[in-house]
Amino acid sequence: MSFKIVVANQIHNTVREMLEMQGDVIVNSSSEPWTNEELLSHCYDADALMAFMTETINDDFLAQCGQLKIIGGALKGYNNLDIHACARRGIAVTIVPDLLTDPTAELTVGLMIAVARNFGAGDVFVRSGDFKGWRPKFYGGSIQGSTVGVLGAGAVGQAILRMLSGFNCKRLYVDKSPLSAVVENSLDVTRSQLNQVQQEADFIILAMHLMPETLHMVDEDFLSLIKKGCYLINPARGSLVDEAAVVNALELGILSGYAADTFEMEDWALPARPLTVHEGLRNSDKTVLTPHLGSAVRSVREEIERSAAESIITYLTGKLPDTAVNQNDLTITG
Repeated sequence: MSFKIVVANQIHNTVREMLEMQGDVIVNSSSEPWTNEELLSHCYDADALMAFMTETINDDFLAQCGQLKIIGGALKGYNNLDIHACARRGIAVTIVPDLLTDPTAELTVGLMIAVARNFGAGDVFVRSGDFKGWRPKFYGGSIQGSTVGVLGAGAVGQAILRMLSGFNCKRLYVDKSPLSAVVENSLDVTRSQLNQVQQEADFIILAMHLMPETLHMVDEDFLSLIKKGCYLINPARGSLVDEAAVVNALELGILSGYAADTFEMEDWALPARPLTVHEGLRNSDKTVLTPHLGSAVRSVREEIERSAAESIITYLTGKLPDTAVNQNDLTITG
């Protein structure tokens, strides 16, 4: 049997060739995502879709795609995919849970160093032509000897804690589910309460999922309770943060710096999302902003695509992939 497989963003040729062994493959050849209408024009008669974080899949969309059997997500989270609507229609949704962990944690440590040591402002200064050699300027903070609080101790949070082990810093984590004593001892970390982290941490790192209860958890109230001069790092989801509140905290000196790889405008499934990164963040010399580079390691991206492709192939050939996030619902509806 030949299948129609739609791929919503560019992929490596090796992955495309894998999929082409299963049938007709339609790939977005542009670096820009398709509009919803363009995506629908390709998916209405498709058997499978490889989706990325730029696609929003809801029940209205699915109602027009009667042949769709599986959505292979080339991503770790799935806020943009209505997995329950998919399950009700017998459509499996898979993700890539592991491959993004270390690259994201590595970038997080880089963002910590960059924002604390004024990489952004220093780079602009050198490029301006005004640099005449060393001067007593751009003094910042350091991870060495600091207290770091990681909010969320899932795979990424644990990887961040592990990578910080060489920096001689006190490492606290906050999570409703404590790590085992064995894991805590191996990482040399301590479970804490949110208010303690707010009071003590020199760096606060967000490593949580975006859920209704975490939407804009970092708001004016949250920031009013943090240690003055703290650095805030967001490699997780943009809308964990109220960007306007962060801008205000930077201007008041409550935050010494903010580094982010994710932004509110990227959370496509939220109807009230802003369309651009907050101007105050873009114009501040206290911010380091990267364009969602968490998984932007060439070999890693190819492996992510390959994993998503393998899950599509597995399902189309009659087996449910282990990476299906709605498999319990699928079992019930099946």
